[in-house]
Amino acid sequence: MKLNRRLFLRNAGIATATPLLFNQLVACSTAQKEADSISGTSLDNFGIQLWTVKEDLAKDTLGTLKALSEYGYKQIESFQGEKGIFWGLTPADFKKYMDDLGMNLFSSHCNPDYTIKPETEEEFKKLADDAAGIGMKYLINPFLGSLKTAEEWKKAAEGLNRQGEIAKNAGLRVAYHNHHFEFIKFDDGTSPEQILFEGTDPALVDFEFDLYWVVKAGEDPEAWMKKHSGRIKLCHVKDVYKDEKVKELEQVEKSPDPFWPIGASTIVGTGKIDFPKILKTAKENGAEYFVVEQERFDNTTPLDAAKADAEYMKSFKFA
Repeated sequence: MKLNRRLFLRNAGIATATPLLFNQLVACSTAQKEADSISGTSLDNFGIQLWTVKEDLAKDTLGTLKALSEYGYKQIESFQGEKGIFWGLTPADFKKYMDDLGMNLFSSHCNPDYTIKPETEEEFKKLADDAAGIGMKYLINPFLGSLKTAEEWKKAAEGLNRQGEIAKNAGLRVAYHNHHFEFIKFDDGTSPEQILFEGTDPALVDFEFDLYWVVKAGEDPEAWMKKHSGRIKLCHVKDVYKDEKVKELEQVEKSPDPFWPIGASTIVGTGKIDFPKILKTAKENGAEYFVVEQERFDNTTPLDAAKADAEYMKSFKFA
């Protein structure tokens, strides 16, 4: 099963809502049991975005999740595909399987329509209740690439605030995940990312910084982390090939869409991003979750890459 992320994100349908099986008291109790702390110079816990192993999950959901637990992942960030964020299971059954594996589903990317289409509000409320009912922390908008004008981005900020209120009432939070286009400036010097930071309420909306895309956009992630201290709560730990390798790829490959640069993600720790330094700055400025993601797999498989990424994260030391 081959999935194209861009087409998926642009055409994502609303996943069928599942019944709310746990009340808010259960959610609070669950939250107290989570082990999300970061101590000392190393990462106590780290996660993986399931998009990394999406094709394996489609073939064998439970077996793939078990493999990830064996690699050392303690935290799972899902995404909303055809089977929903719980991969065809009820929220309760998914949580039980996570518990059995010693893992925690703390977050999921979800349908971007929830932000820009108010008519989907009831469906988002149901998803928020399901997520909060099993102790999840975040529902995240992963993509607003269809927006073209500053006014559209301002409306998106309003939409994120609206989602944030719904999530807060349910007992969790909303965040936004960037790509590279959020840093492309408009004629007045502002950028979509700036508009989102300035137009969203810090009490309602957080941010997930995808470090691969920040670097690909030519931005300094540490500068953003310091400027918006306390708002970037999650980081996608996704590496990019070193410049020489990227140039080599660009000579032999052509992106099917000129809007998107050639995909150049690689095993974490083997590329150009200085994670010890950048993640230290992230931690010092409020980041709480560090989530592996990889989208390109040269001479390897997604599962083998996920295992190699986990080995790096297990040996990781902040600068």
